[in-house]
Amino acid sequence: MCPLTQKIRGEIMELAEATEKIVAALSKKKGKTKFYFNDLAKILDLKPREAKKLINKMVQDEVLEYWSSGSTSLYGLKGVGKQAGAEHED
Repeated sequence: MCPLTQKIRGEIMELAEATEKIVAALSKKKGKTKFYFNDLAKILDLKPREAKKLINKMVQDEVLEYWSSGSTSLYGLKGVGKQAGAEHED
């Protein structure tokens, strides 16, 4: 197997494992639906730069959603929380 293929496989596996960790950890938290970036980085046990890449990919894949008040940025599971119901009202 060529090194590039091996690297891509590693990244896919890393993303899958990270997604599993995040979903499991956030699903256990009762009452709280939005989390700071540092909370997610701690769950993944990664340095901020490495965690940022994975968390951004999870937002792109719509596993997580990004929420910002203008001064505070939070992340949560897609479709969970008070905000989720309000977003679909017309």
